[in-house]
Amino acid sequence: MTEIKPLSIGNLTAKIPVIQGGMGVGVSLSNLAGAVASCGGIGIISTAQIGYREPDFYRNPFQANFRALAAEIRRAKEKAGNGIIGVNIMVATRRYADYVREAVKAGADLIISGAGLPTELPELVKGTSTKIAPIISNLKGAKVILKYWEKKHSRIPDLLVVEGPMAGGHLGFSAEELDHYAEEPRDYERELCDIIAFVREYEAKKGCRIPVVAAGGIFDRKDMDRALALGADGVQVATRFVTTYECDADMAFKQAYLDAGKEDIQIVKSPVGMPGRAIRNPFLERASKGRIPVEHCYQCINGCVSSETPYCITSALVNAVKGNVDEGLLFCGENAWRCEKMEHVSDIMREFSE
Repeated sequence: MTEIKPLSIGNLTAKIPVIQGGMGVGVSLSNLAGAVASCGGIGIISTAQIGYREPDFYRNPFQANFRALAAEIRRAKEKAGNGIIGVNIMVATRRYADYVREAVKAGADLIISGAGLPTELPELVKGTSTKIAPIISNLKGAKVILKYWEKKHSRIPDLLVVEGPMAGGHLGFSAEELDHYAEEPRDYERELCDIIAFVREYEAKKGCRIPVVAAGGIFDRKDMDRALALGADGVQVATRFVTTYECDADMAFKQAYLDAGKEDIQIVKSPVGMPGRAIRNPFLERASKGRIPVEHCYQCINGCVSSETPYCITSALVNAVKGNVDEGLLFCGENAWRCEKMEHVSDIMREFSE
């Protein structure tokens, strides 16, 4: 086994180099994030429609989300003790800047941001201690964000998350790229190595340190050892944490993962145009036959037109996390079929640390 070293992000140090990936809507909230952080990892809350349980969510989604965000960060920190609590905020989110400001105000230690390049993120956290990490999927993205942040903001990322094609939810790859990497997975390992080599050269030139975390398809200790052997400083794990007692999703959502076979994991086209990965179920079968009319717009994603979208992704994800899985979208990682039992977060973190 590869020697396990702490993951240092500026003045923050995680004893175990595992970041629990943000999963929305409502799959990774304070209970899961707090549990991971209390065990020595980094717990991440997904801000995607985080206020879905608030009584005014239907009428005032933004106010409900901002209120819930502050409450979830507070509860996670109470559970985490001295552990690290961060949030995942998608760049494609409407009022993205406000979500970032609310997370900083609530005391988030770290903001991880993808689903677009977070070009203005440094300005939004300027003057605060909150650490920032862009999610990128290829060498081009790494070069663009480092160059832009340096030129525009005189800032470097505190962390770089490299999310590969085996990840869950929305993916930063074209359908053709996903097909290629499914056939030639070693090609993406080479991409990861190229990104790490570029970052190390950048560090040497600038006299700085940017930890690189590998994400997408990391399920067990063997997967982590492989990523660390390739030069990563840590890993991000999401799917494995769904089938834990501490995960914030309904048990029916978790059971869908436990019941899924390898053949049930499929690539879908999200209503917002991005490829995604999900578990085949009656909802996806229904969606494949034609448009599901949108009854209400929850103002979630930029670029979504409620009168044209094939279905409401907020409604689909909320249904899923609440346990109405036959009417919901079950985002998952490529390895969801490997979930065979319910576990405690502490057992998983022990596996990744010993």
